[in-house]
Amino acid sequence: MHQLNFPKYQFRFKSSENKTLIFDEIRKKFIILTPEEWVRQHVVRFLISEKKYSKSLINVEKQLKVKDTIKRYDVVVYNRDGSIFLIVECKAPSISITQQTFDQIARYNLVANATYLMVTNGLEHYYCQMDYENEKYIFLRDLPVK
Repeated sequence: MHQLNFPKYQFRFKSSENKTLIFDEIRKKFIILTPEEWVRQHVVRFLISEKKYSKSLINVEKQLKVKDTIKRYDVVVYNRDGSIFLIVECKAPSISITQQTFDQIARYNLVANATYLMVTNGLEHYYCQMDYENEKYIFLRDLPVK
């Protein structure tokens, strides 16, 4: 797998039916290791290890209803009151981060109303704080530590 722009983390792997699987500590099961999953697992470790976000407040790959369609978000971090603190959109390292990527996470956020957004392909990371009053993103250098 690609070397990503995150600290080095230790992961658990196994093989099954000629596929490599990686253990997801949030979902508590092995997941097929795709380039996007590699990024997603690094994001989860980054949020727990570097940002000190509680593992119990992190959710991975759950459904979200946006208008009449069902979407899947990559990673969400909740506040203790159940509101959404952060939504993360992960792309494979080979996928460039474009305006479409921001449009995608913005559509998810119409429902989620997160305080922060993160978009990453594992190589480039973008962090935004939502300014709902002025209907804009405020780009940040990093996410806050919780």
